[in-house]
Amino acid sequence: MTEKAPAQAASPPRAPSSRRLEPLRNVDAGVLDIAYYEAGPADGPAVMLMHGFPYDIHSYVDVAPLLAAQGCRVIVPYLRGYGPTKFRDKATPRSGEQASIGADMMALMDALGIKRSVFAGYDWGGRAACVGAALWPERCIGLVSVNGYLIQDIAKAMVPAKPEREVPLWYQYYFQLERGRAGLAANRRGIARILWTQWSPNWHFDDASFERTAVAHDNPDYVDVVIHSYRHRFGLAITLDGAGDGVAPATDGSASAPKFTGRRVHRVIPRAGHNLPQEEPEAFAAAVMELIKA
Repeated sequence: MTEKAPAQAASPPRAPSSRRLEPLRNVDAGVLDIAYYEAGPADGPAVMLMHGFPYDIHSYVDVAPLLAAQGCRVIVPYLRGYGPTKFRDKATPRSGEQASIGADMMALMDALGIKRSVFAGYDWGGRAACVGAALWPERCIGLVSVNGYLIQDIAKAMVPAKPEREVPLWYQYYFQLERGRAGLAANRRGIARILWTQWSPNWHFDDASFERTAVAHDNPDYVDVVIHSYRHRFGLAITLDGAGDGVAPATDGSASAPKFTGRRVHRVIPRAGHNLPQEEPEAFAAAVMELIKA
């Protein structure tokens, strides 16, 4: 059932809040050491507030105290790749896929001894909330999700949208390229500011509010997690030919290109024969690791 929100008179722009969600706490939860803010009574109904990209916990700087004042136990975590949240093992893939972020939320609930909670979020955080509600319904008191049902249909990721819907997604296509990875690493704040402005044309944030959040993007895993999030949903395949293959001569890959529905890269490895993994192990391993890091 769809309901319209009650009509309201236009209100003046909200004055930027200068407060910070502090102090932060840390807890080992699954593969992460999660930094989070907590407010409200420990025995109150729990609410998980999950932020999106390219934002941070201060999306809830005014929501958290409102809920805490009404008796809720409010938990606002930094997602993987943001702020002080860290991976516990350097060998853990810096995955940004929706299942990982949903599992992180559940691991945090387990670590804090929270049996059931309201799951609430938007963008990446809304996706985590939807994943949690879908896979662990017995742990979900209720769901608040901006933009509706956010679980991605990966199988249909290559189906084009109308042109006017593709335009705002420029950053997702940019991040498919190594140029995009380098651009995000070099211009985290510049890209975030452009997206904030394009996505919220009626929100008049100031420089202090932006910088309060932008420092969370200095996390050393931010680029890897973001790039993986936007690359995995479109898929990637790497095909290899050995230039010296005596049974299946090397090609430019164009003949088999229609067989791949997602993004595909084809490479010819100099001098390699048919037993490519044993003859050129570095090239083969590098292709595998590129997919993991992608």
